[in-house]
Amino acid sequence: MKTLIPKLVGALINCIGFFNASYASKLALKLFSKPRRGQLTPHINLFLETATSKTTLHYDKLPIQTYQWEGNKETVLLAHGWESNSGRWRDKIQKLHKEGYNVIALDGPAHGGSGSATFNAILYSEFINVVSERFKPTAFIGHSVGGMALVVFLKKQTYADGKKLVLLGAPSGFKGIMKRYKEMMGYSQNVSEGIDRYIELKFGHPPHYFSTADFAKDIDIKGLLIHDKRDRIIPYQDALDINAQFKNAQLISTEGLGHSLKGDFVSDELIKFLRQ
Repeated sequence: MKTLIPKLVGALINCIGFFNASYASKLALKLFSKPRRGQLTPHINLFLETATSKTTLHYDKLPIQTYQWEGNKETVLLAHGWESNSGRWRDKIQKLHKEGYNVIALDGPAHGGSGSATFNAILYSEFINVVSERFKPTAFIGHSVGGMALVVFLKKQTYADGKKLVLLGAPSGFKGIMKRYKEMMGYSQNVSEGIDRYIELKFGHPPHYFSTADFAKDIDIKGLLIHDKRDRIIPYQDALDINAQFKNAQLISTEGLGHSLKGDFVSDELIKFLRQ
């Protein structure tokens, strides 16, 4: 049933595209950009209440919800992935805070307590820029598309305080993400090409331009990549592609942790990296 519904929706959009390709393409991209999950639950709120402070910042009138667990070591910024929120970092925050790090987590656009009706890595990178200017982190940890947003931020902005970057299950580029989305939905060539044209119109570049791997080669920062060989969301090849371009990065491969990469092993590797 889970695989059938996307195909049915995709078939409907393909029908619309037969009569109005432009509208169908915009509809398809809007569907892709609107998360279904990622909102706060009572259980998550209970953990987030342990934060030392909560601060709401703004980008272009959109609220950005941040959480801080104060510490006397360097400041570490955490950026979650698609359909998630700051609560996903609970185990890692507890370990980082216990080690004395000053931890900052933010909710991405259209996730958790932050604003926006839609989500994309470009907007997310702007959120990260606002938060970074406020809290001045020197280390960044991003999961999935949160990692991609961090790389876009470090490539695009003039922020110069970054020293360390951790990418957990990060995609190597937007082109691959869109390819998997189009295949999952079963979009026609007409609609698929229309999506690419609309992305270029909206963001000023075609999908292949937004490449984590290509951007990473221009980032002068120490990196750690952790990716599971059996990741079903972001293929392991993406990690290899990023690692080939990220000149000052180390790749750690896992097996059996999946895309979430939760557990003590990953937390311990993060702390080991931060101590260096």
